[in-house]
Amino acid sequence: MKANPKPYFIVLFAFLQIGLIAQASNRGKVIINADLGKDTISRHIYGHFSEHLGRCIYDGFYVGESNTRIPNTKGVRNDVVQALKELKIPNLRWPGGCFADTYHWKDGIGPKAGRPSIVNTWWGNVTEDNSFGTHDFLDMCELLGAEPYLSANVGSGTVQELADWIQYTNHNGKSPMADLRRKNGREQPWNVRYWGVGNETWGCGGNMTAEYYANIYRQYATFMSGWANNGTMVRIASGANSSDYNWTETLMRNIPHNMMEGVALHHYSVIDWSAKSSATQFSEEQYFTTMKRALQMEELVQRHITVMDKYDPRKRVALVVDEWGGWYDVEPGTNPGFLYQQNTMRDAMIAATTLNTFNNHCDRVKMANLAQTINVLQAVILTKEDKMLLTPTYHTMKMYNVHQDAVLLPATLQNCDFALGKEKLPALSASASKDKNGAVHVSLANIDSKEPKIVTLEFRGMAVVSAEAQVLRSPNLQDYNSFESPNKIQPAPLRQVKKSGNTVEVEIPPFSVVVVEVK
Repeated sequence: MKANPKPYFIVLFAFLQIGLIAQASNRGKVIINADLGKDTISRHIYGHFSEHLGRCIYDGFYVGESNTRIPNTKGVRNDVVQALKELKIPNLRWPGGCFADTYHWKDGIGPKAGRPSIVNTWWGNVTEDNSFGTHDFLDMCELLGAEPYLSANVGSGTVQELADWIQYTNHNGKSPMADLRRKNGREQPWNVRYWGVGNETWGCGGNMTAEYYANIYRQYATFMSGWANNGTMVRIASGANSSDYNWTETLMRNIPHNMMEGVALHHYSVIDWSAKSSATQFSEEQYFTTMKRALQMEELVQRHITVMDKYDPRKRVALVVDEWGGWYDVEPGTNPGFLYQQNTMRDAMIAATTLNTFNNHCDRVKMANLAQTINVLQAVILTKEDKMLLTPTYHTMKMYNVHQDAVLLPATLQNCDFALGKEKLPALSASASKDKNGAVHVSLANIDSKEPKIVTLEFRGMAVVSAEAQVLRSPNLQDYNSFESPNKIQPAPLRQVKKSGNTVEVEIPPFSVVVVEVK
């Protein structure tokens, strides 16, 4: 009897289908409309945050003017200044954070020997000697070429205290606070534009209700006179904790929009607040959960914007995500109140996906601040005595700074999956922009912990002449730059780039960041 070949063909066809499905699961596509850009990606999306917390200010930015071992300018580390200037840091938030609502700015001016000390009750119960104050911070921002973003004390301060601070920093004429500034050695005002009216007023800033804070905000904002000569003052309300959409709705409904230029939002990528996991010794399951929390930023931004659009369809009030990043257990042997953690490729994935979200919503997201700049949480710089290193997050933000003040290009992402067990996450994240010279940049992240992804970039409305790319990658998710090996992870040219007509095909390694430049 002759064998029936049909079962073999069926089996062969099934295997071919499985192969095609597997291949398709590792392929993605981005369609970029290069001639339809409208909104500008504000450089202020790439802002940073510096709190009097652990070794962020002291030992991080500031080593003291008498320090002869570490090169500095007025006590600020020269190597830090150079690194942040190369990062194109656009703004810096200070002095907190929770610390801001215990901080009284007049304690930090005048001769340093005469400044009173306080106890930093939020972060380690260490003594704060106020040697780094208003002049030190604002002068440092001038060194950095960054705009200062001052967080006012609403929790334990007064309206008069904030009004005096604004006059001290911004008034160019004769007044009590301007005269005091001159007495302390600064003739010209700094013209500070960005002011936060309290911090986390739903928590460490006073445990207020949204309705109560909205009224307090209106009171403070009334007395915030716009002394600055360089444009309108930007008053930023203390905004929601992650998915508290009622908080945003209450502020948008109860505060007149001519009294508020921005509403804040805070969100951290935390596995579990009671069990955060190690910054370096984490499992694949913990990585997956962390990325699930990080990718939630897309939903949070979309839904807060929907609330804001209801009350402000003209988008006059900005969404300001002035605290974001990964939060893990502190490094073994360090003060738990100092929040010092290492920075791995997992952090590069958080940064890349989050910044793509902000870029893609730049019509409403006008500012954001990574927490925090040096030696705290998802830092871009770590210091140890006279040594300094740049983290994977630093390199990601430097690769992405091509988007600063560029025009967002509408892009459609056809995604593929990052699967772990029965759960799936979108593996790819992307955003695209065109700079003032006409170059197009596409930033891509592949969060898959095992599989590379082949991504086709299809450009419409432009002729592609050339394409090149940089990649940030490492063999292991848990890899990081140490003081013994500070350059273990750094950007490198990506060779897996193929151009064909108006399409570019890029092979993106697992858990890596890629920025493609097309001309």
